Amino acid sequence: MTSPAAPRPRAEIVVDLDAIRHNVRRLREQVVPAAVMVVVKADGYGHGMVPVARAAREAGADWLGAATLPEAVALREAGDEGRLMCWLAAPGEDYDPALRHDIDVSASTVEQLAEIAEAAARIGTTARVHLKFDTGLTRGGSARADWQRFIAAAVELPHLDPVGVWSHLACADEPDHPANDAQERAFREVLAMVEEAGLHPEVRHLANSAGGLLRPSIRFDLVRFGIASYGLTPAPAVASSAALGLAPAMTVRGSIVLGKDVAAGDGISYGHTYVAPAPMHVGLVPMGYGDGIPRHASSTAQVQVNGRRADVLGRICMDQFVVDAPDAQAGDEVVLFGPGDDGEPTAQEWADWCDTISYEIVTRMGGRQQRVWVGR
Repeated sequence: MTSPAAPRPRAEIVVDLDAIRHNVRRLREQVVPAAVMVVVKADGYGHGMVPVARAAREAGADWLGAATLPEAVALREAGDEGRLMCWLAAPGEDYDPALRHDIDVSASTVEQLAEIAEAAARIGTTARVHLKFDTGLTRGGSARADWQRFIAAAVELPHLDPVGVWSHLACADEPDHPANDAQERAFREVLAMVEEAGLHPEVRHLANSAGGLLRPSIRFDLVRFGIASYGLTPAPAVASSAALGLAPAMTVRGSIVLGKDVAAGDGISYGHTYVAPAPMHVGLVPMGYGDGIPRHASSTAQVQVNGRRADVLGRICMDQFVVDAPDAQAGDEVVLFGPGDDGEPTAQEWADWCDTISYEIVTRMGGRQQRVWVGR
């Protein structure tokens, strides 16, 4: 007797770890001899921090990057043993677990350096610290007026090993933007000041995904690859993922739960912002903004049903939305986005439809969707 086929999941995020490995290898080839950091913050940009981290290490990632101290500690507790850096902490936050787990930390102020030094003394270790400088993003990092004092503190405070000097770019996805030249000059100025103070950092790092791929002069010792590790272009106006040799790793798909006929003049979804212009057949997709589907995609985005593009009709709700799909029936597969190899929409297309970036599209996916990992 033949067993019945397993039902199609209602909603799932499928992450291809082989694509992650491919991307990391490709990126390493692009920036050699610089080392590569794969950034796995925000649960691996929505792909799953621990599985992505393991795949990245298998593909040769020299470093991993996390934003918060708890993220970095979770990686250690999951078994990661390589070089690992994190960079975001609030005043008074507990550095002890990170330092006990041999995690590199970052500082942007003299006060933060003092907190890290105090924690290192308390647990009897020397903290590896990356000194962050604001070179023009005007976000984190030591302000220019404080650079000299900040460097002096890094030299003078005990229990600190300043192993890194770094900053972050504001306009790397626009290669011709004058801010890129200005930030590179500022960073080189910082490096000269650090050297004059007698510090010899192990790694100097300025480049993110776009900077590392599009501006070779700023690769220095280490490139921090975030979105590119997941197969998405960091500069869609310059080059597509395919042009960069990257393979998008995330597919979001599920099942149509209802197909129904709609009469001309029927309003669809909340507010009746879409009214059927003629008789039509629609499909109901059981995902919504509670699962990370952007409400901004209402009456704008497309999905794929039975191999054909289908327009989103009306407002996306918390749990569901409606699409124009003439042959949709309950149980049919619906693909919101994927690599695009079979004609399905891509995360970049969803970003364009929502007037945002692909980073936001993939990172927000979750809610009640089941996440599964495929590949070796």
